[in-house]
Amino acid sequence: MWPAAWPNGRPRALAGADAGMSTAEYAVGTVAACALAAVLYKVVTSGAVSAAMQGLIGRALNAPF
Repeated sequence: MWPAAWPNGRPRALAGADAGMSTAEYAVGTVAACALAAVLYKVVTSGAVSAAMQGLIGRALNAPF
């Protein structure tokens, strides 16, 4: 089918296609990313994880060659 015969110059399959995210979807995605970052920050700065990381780094620095 030639482009001149398409309604509005586009095929019907592309006429209703979503080209990308809207501003509201970007806002929801940003809030979700910030919430995930906050949870990961709390986990990484907790006492148990901090002690485990310090122990791991200490063992790595004192490893015999």
